[in-house]
Amino acid sequence: MIHYTRADIDQMDKIFRLNLINSCTGFKSANLLGTKSTNGAPNVAVFSSITHLGSNPPLIGFVLRPTTVPRDTYRNIKETGFFTVNHIHSAIVEDAHHTSAKYPTEVSEFSQTQLEEEYLEDFYAPYIKGAKIRLGCKFLNEYEIKENNTLLLVSQIEHVYVSDENIQQEDGWLKLQHADTVTINGLDGYAKTELIERFPYARPKKI
Repeated sequence: MIHYTRADIDQMDKIFRLNLINSCTGFKSANLLGTKSTNGAPNVAVFSSITHLGSNPPLIGFVLRPTTVPRDTYRNIKETGFFTVNHIHSAIVEDAHHTSAKYPTEVSEFSQTQLEEEYLEDFYAPYIKGAKIRLGCKFLNEYEIKENNTLLLVSQIEHVYVSDENIQQEDGWLKLQHADTVTINGLDGYAKTELIERFPYARPKKI
């Protein structure tokens, strides 16, 4: 059995520690966030921290690393108030991952990949053309996580786009396997998923 104490973790090589801690909590969501600056420059970046916060109102949250260095996604969201969330599917994983490269602000990741921007319903931020599930979101608030100087951004879902009818079931549930939605293992591992079973609402058993 492998066992690490907190002291062991603190003494690890930086890359080894990054890989271990980023993968030990399990699979994460794999999404591309689309934003656009106030001067019209589009930006796209991969994020693995987006999570559901509530359904009524429809809220999501995601974590941003410390803003001690330029963060184009953060700046665009704060200045315009809008962004999109686009599920990554298997055909675009390489380009999606490449958006994590640190390009200068004036260089759009769209120009360095095969990803294409698309605008829907006059929404300010760009969607990813061909993404099977896409959300248009409005920024609401941010909360500082003092323990590591990161930020939790809370936003509201304004639009939901589902590309194919067979993805959504009669009760509203999205069968992500039909959308070829992938997940992220750690920092750089992309994986497909397979549904095991869907269970009814769990209620206490009668004793």
